Amino acid sequence: MKKFVAIAGNIGVGKSTLLDLLCCKLGWEPFSEPVTENPYLSDFYKDMAAWSFHSQVFFLTHRLRAHHQIASHPTSVVQDRSVYEDAEIFAQNLYLQGYIHPRDYGTYRELYETVMQFLPPPDLVIYLRASVPTLVNRIARRGRDYERSIAPDYLNSLNVLYENWIANFTLCPVLTVPADDVDFVAHAGHLNLIVNKVQEKLTGREEVIFAADEVARAAED
Repeated sequence: MKKFVAIAGNIGVGKSTLLDLLCCKLGWEPFSEPVTENPYLSDFYKDMAAWSFHSQVFFLTHRLRAHHQIASHPTSVVQDRSVYEDAEIFAQNLYLQGYIHPRDYGTYRELYETVMQFLPPPDLVIYLRASVPTLVNRIARRGRDYERSIAPDYLNSLNVLYENWIANFTLCPVLTVPADDVDFVAHAGHLNLIVNKVQEKLTGREEVIFAADEVARAAED
């Protein structure tokens, strides 16, 4: 039976890397968000208060289309970042910072919540949880120029929203990976551990956790 798994998590936590590794291990199709030029982006960076709403509606439209395409895909798929994160994390963060007017944000939420009623949820969300120091270290390690200006305070504000979202997310099962301790790039054993936990969760096991002793043992494999 085909499966739809979405990987969620903050900037720099390793979503794209885990996507590739999981698909290689499981023989599933990777689905990274298509690179599409947002026509509002240059205006957004010049005047965030004026263009945040327009930019976020554009991103939401493309993410909703991608979600629909994945749900209709004939084989198992792993997605890099879910549609939920667009609304629950990034748009909400812009609203809380005062860049999206309350009236516009209300319209955005109504659009998002209405459309989501017609889209099936994934079979599983893998949430990569990491502290800000871990995120900062991994962002520096991958060396993308456009990410050098990301401030720790910004990452922390996103982490707060991620934790609130995942604590209240009930549309499908969630597997939370403690990414501070589980380094699936450095340790092949950690990747195998994640694969095993994903399979356990997809077969309906109610509680799946990463115990400290098994994480330590996996690092030695």
